[in-house]
Amino acid sequence: MSHLVDESVVERMAGLIAKAPRGRSALDHVSATPETVVRRALLLGARFWLPGSRLLCVGDHDLTSLAVRLIHPEAEVMVVDIDDRILAYIDEQNLGVTTRWADLRLGLPPSARGWGDLAITDPPYTPDGVGLFVARGLEGLRDRDEGRVLLAYGASERTPMLALKVQHALADLQLLNEAIYPDFNRYDGAEAIGSAADLYVLRPTTKSWPAVASRVDRLATAIYTQGPQAVESAKAAPPDLGDYAPDLLVGDWPRDLLPGVPRVRLSTWLAKPYAAQVSRVAVHAPGLDAALPRLVLAARDAEVRVFGTTSPVRLPPAPDAITSRILANSHGKVANTWREGLVAELGLTKNQARARIPAWAGATALELPLHRLTGLAEAVAASQREDAGLDEA
Repeated sequence: MSHLVDESVVERMAGLIAKAPRGRSALDHVSATPETVVRRALLLGARFWLPGSRLLCVGDHDLTSLAVRLIHPEAEVMVVDIDDRILAYIDEQNLGVTTRWADLRLGLPPSARGWGDLAITDPPYTPDGVGLFVARGLEGLRDRDEGRVLLAYGASERTPMLALKVQHALADLQLLNEAIYPDFNRYDGAEAIGSAADLYVLRPTTKSWPAVASRVDRLATAIYTQGPQAVESAKAAPPDLGDYAPDLLVGDWPRDLLPGVPRVRLSTWLAKPYAAQVSRVAVHAPGLDAALPRLVLAARDAEVRVFGTTSPVRLPPAPDAITSRILANSHGKVANTWREGLVAELGLTKNQARARIPAWAGATALELPLHRLTGLAEAVAASQREDAGLDEA
């Protein structure tokens, strides 16, 4: 690729980064420079065969996904991120990036598991943050021999013990440091680490996969350096249920609370539908505000009360039968339920119905970005019009 083309992409990325949603300190957001994200894209193309390959961006506040698509349109790119604003912004650019919502502490989206050939991440720079994001990147690889995870990580000269703990977190995942590019990543901010970070190319070994399973089974939710989920934050006292009498407890509740009532981990609650019929669910999810709409949606028809947060939970309206059907089947793939609804409501063939469903619907409702969820009823209505066709937007 010529120098002139590189400069034009840098200029375009500078505009995209400038207009992107502002970073959130509670998520340890610091923007990489436009030159950095373009360098990442160029390095990926120089080191790996990208035509027909899949790149999973494990978090993408830096918009690396857009740089890769601009330079390597022949590569498929998926972004998983907790920030619904970033996912909406990436979709607005119409560059063919697939977006999925995820709080990585609760799991990788089903459609991202075993999806990618490569993964790239610039995680919170805590040992638990780096370990978690890299572990999720590994879960996203489909080729355990040829797959690689690229990691941006930097540390201050004054905190060598912190850097050592991060190295231990990577060693715990049984990873080989195949390459390290010093000071490859540059940032607007992050003065504590000299506004720079190295880029690691990590190769999994046969011991990595059991190590990943062990790592995600002992997750810490405090993975950030700032905000309510910072490593240093004190653990909040459990909430008082008052007179609410749930028949299921979801989340991290005290062991001695309602000993006869079954309980489910948050990650399990999102991963699969609860087998038994329940009517009242109490969810405890402190510091997991972005997950709340999904945690409520996972309850299907049960009444849900959320404890440990002051954030309101807003679910999209379901004004029609197909939208209601999709939301009620929140763990199922949206496209499948949508297709069945069009067949039942309009008498279409499966192929005719499939042609009316947008590509972004190839996910569960629980992993759709919030703008897709809130716009679902409108999209379903459009698919029922006589002039409906394939809509990629």
